Amino acid sequence: MKKTLSFAAIHFSIAFTVAYVLTGDIIIGSLIAMTEPTVNTGAFYLHEKLWQLSRRARPVVKTASFAVVHFNVAFLVGYVISGDWLVGGALALVEPSINTLAYFFHEKVWQRRHSVNSAPLHVGHHH
Repeated sequence: MKKTLSFAAIHFSIAFTVAYVLTGDIIIGSLIAMTEPTVNTGAFYLHEKLWQLSRRARPVVKTASFAVVHFNVAFLVGYVISGDWLVGGALALVEPSINTLAYFFHEKVWQRRHSVNSAPLHVGHHH
């Protein structure tokens, strides 16, 4: 759950910035920024659970599969809240693209952290 929450914080920040820049409206931007990452956080959690079934989750493939989910959610949320196809489309292209890069690096950090924590601790002399 820590992994999901850490990515959610990154996601909310990116979503607000992109939504506000696209709409120029702090209310609509804020609504999109609260809704889109919330839906995607749930999707992220389910995505993680599904990928845990794979012993060999490669970051690039895993990132691509989440990007597909993310693009769809971003479009729907952007369109439903703004009522504008252009905002929905732009949000679907820009916000997930930035978050996909963030996700990739987030995944690499978590994998590195897991492999460091899983490494055996060697204490003492070796002759």
